[in-house]
Amino acid sequence: MKTTHNTLWAYGKSAAVTLAVVTGTVGLMAACSTVKPPPKEYSQVTLDAQIQVPAGHVVALETTATGLLTYECKANATAAGAVGWVLVTPQADLLDRTGKLVVKYSGPPATWSHVDGSRVVGTQVAVAPRVGDTNLAYQLSKGTPDAAPGILQNVTYIQRIKTKGGQDLSKACNQIDIGDKLTRPYQADYIFWKAA
Repeated sequence: MKTTHNTLWAYGKSAAVTLAVVTGTVGLMAACSTVKPPPKEYSQVTLDAQIQVPAGHVVALETTATGLLTYECKANATAAGAVGWVLVTPQADLLDRTGKLVVKYSGPPATWSHVDGSRVVGTQVAVAPRVGDTNLAYQLSKGTPDAAPGILQNVTYIQRIKTKGGQDLSKACNQIDIGDKLTRPYQADYIFWKAA
């Protein structure tokens, strides 16, 4: 009797394991069938000419950023008596097109650090106005990568596009406000380019 019970229990356990494996496989296949293919490579034909990347470059990485920009009320060093909001600290998390966190953005200087250890520092070369007073301008920066191998190793240009927010500087900034800080959330796409 004991042997028959053990045999039935073993068959039952085996059937349950088989059912779990089959069910899991079917579920995984169904989930994979709903995954959208990555979007086509980014096109810059609709951008203002001054922020288009020169011919001879290809996209190395497309990202979407969410972050914070911190401004400080400061006196303008070149215009006596002038006071205004000056960007002192940017920080953002950049996700690739699959939604994975791949890059951290910080500064100054503007620095993008990839999770693979590669980094690139950007120097602004051009901006293009963005509709809406509170949206950051579109921007083109020249990249200077460091020697660490990885995705950002050979980046030559960084574009900031599809900006939203980040520049609501309507809070007063006068002589009595010097030293005050202001933090604004923003979103943008950062497109990294390298020589073809």
